[in-house]
Amino acid sequence: MISRVLLGTAQVPGGGELRLLQRGAEFSIMLGANELMNSRLSGSEEALAEQACDRIGCRPGVRMLIGGLGMGFTLRAALARLGPDARVAVAEIVPAVIEWARGSMASFHGDSLTDPRTRIIEGDVAAAIAEGDWDAILLDVDNGPDGLSRPGNDRLYGLRGLAAARAALRPGGVLAVWSAAPSKPFANRLADAGFAVDEVVARATRKGGGRHVIWFATKA
Repeated sequence: MISRVLLGTAQVPGGGELRLLQRGAEFSIMLGANELMNSRLSGSEEALAEQACDRIGCRPGVRMLIGGLGMGFTLRAALARLGPDARVAVAEIVPAVIEWARGSMASFHGDSLTDPRTRIIEGDVAAAIAEGDWDAILLDVDNGPDGLSRPGNDRLYGLRGLAAARAALRPGGVLAVWSAAPSKPFANRLADAGFAVDEVVARATRKGGGRHVIWFATKA
């Protein structure tokens, strides 16, 4: 049996400690006992980007914000769907995750970090949301609509945070939120914030695996 090897650790500002682990060709990022992501399970992260792109259509000059770099599956899927004039900003609050992307996990990211359409923001996604004028905002910074990685993220999922996201979207824009499990209260909050809500089940891999939830909330 191949044992896991610890490749690195990093503190989440205002939160816990991330650990980057490798077992053979498989990588995982852990927060305490919670596995935030695994290199074998990219299906729902890719669906987050692909279905968001499908919903906003092929409008020119798309501006997309992705909250959380992770292993880069969402970013790569978005770049594959979007045109040459698109701009994709990725907000990542943990500098080490960006370093891992350029080092130990470079093979997963491919050329996405050097793609001229990509802008990496080392900072809080809430500040990036406030820049405004987004066609799509994709949030995968926790394992669901609560501040798992850092308590400060709770504000993203409350009514005030959802109102800020809605104000930052262009007409017809989409807020997409990834979750490991359903949450009826959060779906209700999205509706209360004025979004048209579509809840989608996405599998962990292209062939099946665990069931994750993505909310696609459209600004009318």
